[in-house]
Amino acid sequence: MAESPPTKPTKSDPSPGSELSGKPSVVAFGFDVLDRIELAIAMVKERLRRAVTALEARGIPHAVVGGHAVAAWVARIDPAAVRTTVDVDLLVARADFDAVKAALEAVGFIHSFTFGIDIFVDGPDGKAREAVHILFSGERVKPNDAVPSPDLSAVEILDGYRTIDLDRLIGMKLTAYRLKDRVHLLDMIDVGLIDAATLDRLPESLRPRLAELLANPDG
Repeated sequence: MAESPPTKPTKSDPSPGSELSGKPSVVAFGFDVLDRIELAIAMVKERLRRAVTALEARGIPHAVVGGHAVAAWVARIDPAAVRTTVDVDLLVARADFDAVKAALEAVGFIHSFTFGIDIFVDGPDGKAREAVHILFSGERVKPNDAVPSPDLSAVEILDGYRTIDLDRLIGMKLTAYRLKDRVHLLDMIDVGLIDAATLDRLPESLRPRLAELLANPDG
């Protein structure tokens, strides 16, 4: 007797993977998407270069902090571990702010005070999330921060930019301690920039946060 042909799976007769029916496991993107990603990264780098060059041209002390500083430090160990970031964070002295404002506005940035910080969006159509964010040395970003932002006495030239030194950068990330700050800290742990010896170089109030990350580096 001939066998009946196999029947097609139905909702009442699930087959392996059918719970994902209608949800493709692979989504195809054209090369235009990759081109847009590369363009976005290039625009962020150009924004950083333009802002820093403007301050350098007027002799204004500053340091690159935030995600770009993390990227510069991580790249020294493992360029493949570098994460991109869309904004630019710069540390300056409060006394120099008028000069900073004039320098950045002269190269196309527009000042705004948003979410409690001074930012400079890139032109009339600029977005806050892509802006240059200004932090002030010796001041707390938020009133309840454990420690203030560092001074400008310890910087290193990385990728051609004045970048805050490693321990001060770690302290800033531990102070902010948002999700993206913890991810940056875990990246630095992963490439060996942070280890148990780092704890002794930090303010005592920040050590428990780093100890927690060191104890569970995989999340």
